[in-house]
Amino acid sequence: MPKPQITIKDIARELEVSVSTVSRALNDSPDLSKATKQRVQDYAKLHHYNPNFLALSIKKRESTVIGVIVPQVTHHFFASVVEGILEVADREGFSVLLFRSHEEYDKEVRSVQRLLSSRVCGVLTSVAKETTRYDHFQELVDNDIPVIFFDRICVDIQSNRVVIDDYAGALSATEYLIKTGCKRISFFCSPMHLEISKNRRGGYVDALRKHGLPVDNDLIKICDNYDDAIPVATEMLQSENRPDAFFAVNDETALGILHASKLLHLKIPDEVSICGFTDGFAAIASDPQLTTVGQNGFDVGVSAMELLVERIRSNGEPMLKNRIIRTKLVVRETTR
Repeated sequence: MPKPQITIKDIARELEVSVSTVSRALNDSPDLSKATKQRVQDYAKLHHYNPNFLALSIKKRESTVIGVIVPQVTHHFFASVVEGILEVADREGFSVLLFRSHEEYDKEVRSVQRLLSSRVCGVLTSVAKETTRYDHFQELVDNDIPVIFFDRICVDIQSNRVVIDDYAGALSATEYLIKTGCKRISFFCSPMHLEISKNRRGGYVDALRKHGLPVDNDLIKICDNYDDAIPVATEMLQSENRPDAFFAVNDETALGILHASKLLHLKIPDEVSICGFTDGFAAIASDPQLTTVGQNGFDVGVSAMELLVERIRSNGEPMLKNRIIRTKLVVRETTR
């Protein structure tokens, strides 16, 4: 069994000093002698003392704990975002409570309530697909807990945001497909109440119009995961006037389209081109390797956490800030 962590009381008992003396020594209080502080600090270091930051924050009514709510933790993009958040949190002395909504509104609300009861000093979140009401996030704001939205944002709440340049990414991907000779380009997207869906659809539509191609609503499908993409793409590819290209809202959906195309023995990219959006490990592990729009989740996490730290440490009323993370088209083997 692991050895239990020592406490301030344990240190005080072993060194035969008061608990308050230990506490002041660990906080480098100027009213203690250098020798006493050194003795306490050396003992704490030798015995691997780690303060309970959450308990201390509740006792002091101050907090170094921030909350993070993501739709998924296994998705490459969100895993990369969390890595970026943890990088800055560790550097700046913050602890992280991580929750996942599983794309469910009720789980998201419960996560917010738990963060409220934990008295966190700030929250970073990307909205679940099911979420269309935002009262739970407003409750955080009303309790003076700053909220930073990233990727999937809420436009109804005044808050700092970190977003991917979804419009530009979709525009460049669709234009590339057009320039390689594709004329019937299908777009598989997330539900349209999400801002990322609106922006990526906007880039897709504007690229078609810019190049004189019609916008065919029959080619736009609400479909944003691997399993659903297979039957939807299969049906479209078996139609008389099938698409010659697909642009998908994420790599998982693009790989579902790729699987359907291979089941129908279509030549990729000669007969059908496919482009995703993420550029995770799956994009290079697929056969053929997937052309995709790269979005740097790590940079999103770093920017979001830096904004939150700035907001927490701000002495005055903070200015609302938006940060936009640029995308990059990564051309591989599923496009011409």
